[in-house]
Amino acid sequence: MRFFKDKKNLSNTTNTTNGKISPNLQVNLFNLKQTFTLTPNLTFREVTIHEGKIDGTLVYLRDLADLKQIEEHIIPPLYSKDGQQSSHTTIADYQKTSYLQEVVNGLLNGSTVLLLNEHNEAYIYNTAGGPSRSIEDAIFETTLKGSHLGFSEQIGQNIALLQQFIPSPKLKIAEIKLQGELNRSVSLVYIDGTAKEEEIAELTRRITGIQGDHLINLGQLAEYIEDNHFSPFPQFRISERPDQATIDLFKGKICVLLDRSPSVLIAPGSIMSFFQSVDDYTTRWMLASFVRILRFVAVLISIFLPAIYISIVSFNYEIIPIRLLITIGESRAEIPFDPLVEALLMEITLEMLREAGIRLPAPVGQTVGIVGGIVIGQAAVEAGIVSNFMVIIVSLTAISSFIIPNYDMSLGVRLMRFPMMIIASLFGVVGIAVGFMTLLGHIVKLESIGAPYGTLLNPLRSSDFKDSLIRFPIWKIGKSKQSSAKDGLNERKN
Repeated sequence: MRFFKDKKNLSNTTNTTNGKISPNLQVNLFNLKQTFTLTPNLTFREVTIHEGKIDGTLVYLRDLADLKQIEEHIIPPLYSKDGQQSSHTTIADYQKTSYLQEVVNGLLNGSTVLLLNEHNEAYIYNTAGGPSRSIEDAIFETTLKGSHLGFSEQIGQNIALLQQFIPSPKLKIAEIKLQGELNRSVSLVYIDGTAKEEEIAELTRRITGIQGDHLINLGQLAEYIEDNHFSPFPQFRISERPDQATIDLFKGKICVLLDRSPSVLIAPGSIMSFFQSVDDYTTRWMLASFVRILRFVAVLISIFLPAIYISIVSFNYEIIPIRLLITIGESRAEIPFDPLVEALLMEITLEMLREAGIRLPAPVGQTVGIVGGIVIGQAAVEAGIVSNFMVIIVSLTAISSFIIPNYDMSLGVRLMRFPMMIIASLFGVVGIAVGFMTLLGHIVKLESIGAPYGTLLNPLRSSDFKDSLIRFPIWKIGKSKQSSAKDGLNERKN
């Protein structure tokens, strides 16, 4: 190659990518080769344009770029006789740069770079390809009547999905650069005039100071920007459904998108949003309200039922009917452990079975979860380790935790079960009451990017009740959201 003919011109060249592009083509190629050492898919293709008057080289990473675009939309126009310098190819999405670092970033993003001799600018054409998957249905957020589209790992596709659901120029996309050498960025998506400006500014401020080189998914980003790092509850909702994100955008929320993350982060978060589902807005309001009430009842059962059982058996047995007390006493007559140890043993076993079912392949995981639960539960009862009543309590608790539509909130609820059981074993019903009030106070005090997390509790606004525990008809909710946004803005100004 001609690259080796001009070695004398490369004696003063360094392998840094911090400088500008040199007018000498061979110097630029040398710098790129020094930067991408041990990169076998780095490809160089020599070209001549303007009837052979200008030498150039196309550079791209073979496995990241779309080779079909290169062969059809870059190579043929470059060899045409009437090509103009300002429009080398038929690809409209390109940019010019004078910095080698931008060339390196473009190559890593799948772009194709055209370097020309005696030109100190490079042309970066967007030919991003590489490994990707098609748009599929959401895995964890299943729906009966909602859309069967889910976010993918391509941030451009995810933004396009939101633009399809909200075809309006009021849908704004703001890009924020993260700190670090990899030049990564996140995108904020919101509806202008609906989202609160102070929340957008606060979210932007928190994201700007993040070191983004090691960010892989939005769960890591959420840990950086959350208000309380020691709360068991998620302070941002992460969704893999574009229709759910659209609903939240209409409510004045902000969606945060990160490249190579198949979901969006919805901010600010509120305790009520984690118990809502897309199906709530595709069914009649009475049925949706019934399901929401059922979810809140399930949360209370999941957190407090084992603790209530422990407190009753250990301290407050006088509050249950005598016949039921006799039945419980007979079932526990041969149990060698106290109620707390019995409950912890079964709950920890249940959590291990649940995690095993998630990590194993789907057919095997379902078998392990069902068969393992039945076999272990029956064997534990027959061996006299746990009582029949404890098996029933643990089963009801597990079923209740499955009803929660958000996985992150389900994990938080499952975690809160254990301190409640310990408090109940020490102080009985009084301990449960104190634990409930502490939990309620924590939710009321908690914030998400400055917005109250415990909506309906702090601040108390009647308009928020129309889409919370009970879902009012859609035409009622739309009006209340506009008045609620205005009231919240006035409160912050005052």
